[in-house]
Amino acid sequence: GLKQLLLFSFRQAARRKKLSARFADVLELVREACFYANQAGDTELTGAHVQQALAGKQYRTGRISESFLEDIQEGQILIDSDGWAVGKINGLTVLEIGDTAFGTPARISATVYPGSNGVIDIEREVELGKAIHSKGVMLLTGYLGAKYAQQFPLTLSANIAMEQSYGLIDGDSASLAEVLALISAICGVPLRQDLAITGSINQHGQVQAIGGVNEKIEGFFKLCQSRGLTGQQGVVIPASNQLHLVLQQDVINAVAAGQFHIYTVHTVDEALELLTGLCAGERNHKGQYPKKTLNALTMQKLAAIAELVNGGAEEE
Repeated sequence: GLKQLLLFSFRQAARRKKLSARFADVLELVREACFYANQAGDTELTGAHVQQALAGKQYRTGRISESFLEDIQEGQILIDSDGWAVGKINGLTVLEIGDTAFGTPARISATVYPGSNGVIDIEREVELGKAIHSKGVMLLTGYLGAKYAQQFPLTLSANIAMEQSYGLIDGDSASLAEVLALISAICGVPLRQDLAITGSINQHGQVQAIGGVNEKIEGFFKLCQSRGLTGQQGVVIPASNQLHLVLQQDVINAVAAGQFHIYTVHTVDEALELLTGLCAGERNHKGQYPKKTLNALTMQKLAAIAELVNGGAEEE
């Protein structure tokens, strides 16, 4: 029983080595577990009683998360968990309702075309994107310019959206997914749909920690589990989030059995290689990337767009 209570406290704190100071939540769980122990006529509180209490709480508060999962299964919300697609990626979000939080995947899409409008965040344009989310999208332009446009002006028009999202969006944890969808759209290179990804980035392409990592992983796992685990599905998270992992036992069992995977990344390039299966390539002292690498193709495509747009402007 004590082990289960400690795991609950670790999870509340979102740390493997720190206990939560939310003692009221722990005491509430103990009281409910004691109720199940008394019902069974047991004089000792065991892990099974704590598990019953946790299952009871999930039953009471889990209807909304089940409703989201049903909508995805019925095709009301479009989320793929296999195959490949250009300009589309599975992001991960956390919804908080009352005293419960749950994760659910969300499709993020990007389109690119010749123009000089820059990267447009559709959520911001319609006033659904809050400040930190908008900051995350704006950082993408800085990353693209520093990474690829040192020898020509960064000139493109691109739209990024979180599909079928109708409420306010905040946080920058989707910025890694957004930059991958954007690069995929620029290059025409497809991304794996059996992986979901979360993480924020800075202008140098480093991947930074995010919140709610356990709920996000479990949200995509439940979808994959409901459709049937293939052994290829998984999630990509920032490497700095490893110490926050306190996952439910069914996820741990699936990972141990090789049915589900959790990948950690430090940089955008590492995530690109995972999602595309291609070599990203490192820039040499001349500022060029090796031929036939993903970064070389991205630079080539952006240079072609810049030439098309700027050449057209000069002709006018």
